[in-house]
Amino acid sequence: MSEGFKAGNDPSWSSETLLVHGGALRTAFGENCEALFLTQSFVYDSAEQAEARFKDEDPGFIYSRFSNPTVSMFEERMRLIEGAEAARATATGMAAVTAALLCFLRSGDHIVAARAMFGSCLYVAQELCPRFGISCTLVDGRSTGAWREAVRPNTKAFFFETPANPTLDLVDITAVSRIAHDAGALVIVDNVFATPLLQKPIMLGADVVVYSATKHIDGQGRCLGGVVLCSTKFLKDHLHTFLRQTGPALSPFNAWVLLKGLETLPVRLRAQCETAARIADHLAQQEGVARVLFCGRADYPQAALVKRQMSGFGQVATFELKGGKGAAFRFLNALRLIRISNNLGDAKSLITHPATTTHQRLKPEARAQLGISEGLLRLSVGLEAPGDLMADIDRALLASKIG
Repeated sequence: MSEGFKAGNDPSWSSETLLVHGGALRTAFGENCEALFLTQSFVYDSAEQAEARFKDEDPGFIYSRFSNPTVSMFEERMRLIEGAEAARATATGMAAVTAALLCFLRSGDHIVAARAMFGSCLYVAQELCPRFGISCTLVDGRSTGAWREAVRPNTKAFFFETPANPTLDLVDITAVSRIAHDAGALVIVDNVFATPLLQKPIMLGADVVVYSATKHIDGQGRCLGGVVLCSTKFLKDHLHTFLRQTGPALSPFNAWVLLKGLETLPVRLRAQCETAARIADHLAQQEGVARVLFCGRADYPQAALVKRQMSGFGQVATFELKGGKGAAFRFLNALRLIRISNNLGDAKSLITHPATTTHQRLKPEARAQLGISEGLLRLSVGLEAPGDLMADIDRALLASKIG
């Protein structure tokens, strides 16, 4: 932290307080809102100071590809709320995923990954990593035994998201982390669906946590961002130099927007989760709905695990219509309030058809194995009035039956 900045964090502060005040830096001007530093580079008082900065002997800033005061505030706030030793921001969530894996893995290494993941995450694990000599085994993440059986002598990392996109499959973080650590492997968790408020992977045994800040952290559909949370050792030995030299830097403006998003995250998420629970129950009562997947329902297949490792149920509800793709498309096209979009975690309710969007690259048999049918829809519940959302859903359900 450069001279001229002051920051203070009280260890007794609750999550809500940390999300408003945590990591804030204040200049001599005494600004209340976090300052936005739109600058590419920084100047030095002397040649000696410049040399010291580049040797990491002086803690000031050098270049915004390396670090920036606004980005640093976002990183520190995320570190505090996650309970991690270190945090580094990235331009997107996928940049965070890719950096977390490739900064650590080497040719000849092996990773074990859950089969149920976002399509781009599957691409990185299953197609990109093997190009660099890093082999990958996909497993049913719900099965603890499957993780154990997949371990090889050269296994270096376990990678999964939980809840998974879009079927909300869970991985037992504690049990799987024990298996990984017994094998000398790191555990990397994509925690985007749960957010740092509903699940704490590091406290459950994970080593690295990644987020697409584009989702709930921004929460209003404005900008892209990502973040990697880890130990100081992982940062020093692997992540720091990788990010510095490859350049997936978060822009200061986007960091500022994300800081503003964090301030309202608890309020937004609480309301969204409550509405999502009501909508999931409503959907389950409708004749044209074959099944509903929502972490908060008693009929959710992994309800016991939800209670063990999550403090809330999330705001995503996935449901399957009986009429397949035709019914799903008729449903989507009849919506007036809920918007068709592949984003999630937004203040606006958004819905997508995974088989033709987020997971369209997968072969039909792979989608079938994951439970992603032609009639499956993923609904990200926003901040609209629950009654208005349910009225929109009922109208669309009626239209979906007219084929």
